[in-house]
Amino acid sequence: MKTALAASALLSALTLTACTTVQMDRGTYIADTSHRAKNADSRIRFLVMHYTEIDEAGSLEVLTGDQVSVHYVVPDAPRIERGEPVVYQLVPEDKRAWHAGLSSWQGATELNASSIGIENVNLGPIDGNIGESGHTRWQPYPPAQVDALIKLSRDIVTRYKIPPTRVVGHSDIAPQRKIDPGPVFPWHALYDAGVGAWPDDATVAAHLAGRDPKAPSDVRALQEKLKRYGYDVATDGVFDDKTRRVFSAFQMHFRPSDYAGNADAQSDAIAQALLDKYFAN
Repeated sequence: MKTALAASALLSALTLTACTTVQMDRGTYIADTSHRAKNADSRIRFLVMHYTEIDEAGSLEVLTGDQVSVHYVVPDAPRIERGEPVVYQLVPEDKRAWHAGLSSWQGATELNASSIGIENVNLGPIDGNIGESGHTRWQPYPPAQVDALIKLSRDIVTRYKIPPTRVVGHSDIAPQRKIDPGPVFPWHALYDAGVGAWPDDATVAAHLAGRDPKAPSDVRALQEKLKRYGYDVATDGVFDDKTRRVFSAFQMHFRPSDYAGNADAQSDAIAQALLDKYFAN
């Protein structure tokens, strides 16, 4: 019995030592990792959504080429293996992919270095008919694709603790040059599944306060709200083409029924409802 107890104690001591003192031989030096800093966080702070504009085969060819890359590709018709949808991972999560380009969100730039990118196989606008709200026909995102996207996104935001307001579209972080993932992207379905942000209807109605949703609103006030939420936008009250593109990007995300880019009462109410919900403090 004494021998067994002694052996058990020795094993426990060895286990404790192994847990508290880890040395890694890296060839030309040894790294001792027994001291761990508390003040550290993940490189990954944002999740960025895209569409590919081409089919699955073309998407994989381009995204494994020399110009651009992305962490994940979600097919429009994912195959099922062992009862689960299959998505493509092209870049390890701890590596930087070339998907965001010149971009900005909540004051952060160079988002390639701090984000995971997801490309969804989708053609985007499928005709050239541009009306009041831009392209009038967009490629839908099929239910099977949305299901796979939800499962992938929920896993990512959970593991990296990505806040709802940092789940964004390419058009959100680069509104002057990008319109993906477009106005039919399933933002609300993602929100219902615990991914990303969405305003509360009752709060929007309260801020609208009976106004006509299309009634003009103060440009500077809307600029300031969107700047606070995360958009890279001037706050000078000038309604120029750059500001219109930012307003349109915001509307494609949160009011896709009309993304003409006008400063209107409903957009102002949605922006304030988002600030109330996610930036109250």
